[in-house]
Amino acid sequence: MWFVYIIECQDKSLYTGITNNLEKRFKDHLAGKGGNYTRSHKPKKLIYKEVVSSRSAALKREYQIKRWPREKKLHLIKP
Repeated sequence: MWFVYIIECQDKSLYTGITNNLEKRFKDHLAGKGGNYTRSHKPKKLIYKEVVSSRSAALKREYQIKRWPREKKLHLIKP
């Protein structure tokens, strides 16, 4: 099982990533061991997660979401 996730950073920016262990990956981001972006834009909270069937599907979905404007990403996370 793979996840596509979005983190809100302290500066209100959004970070999108993938993982097969969401809890560990978020802890890595908090500890400064995540992606380069979250080292300089401190993560605040996990605001979205989506389960996908494979790494390939996760990469495709991540790429799709990363190309969206901020407003569309925010619309995605609203219930």
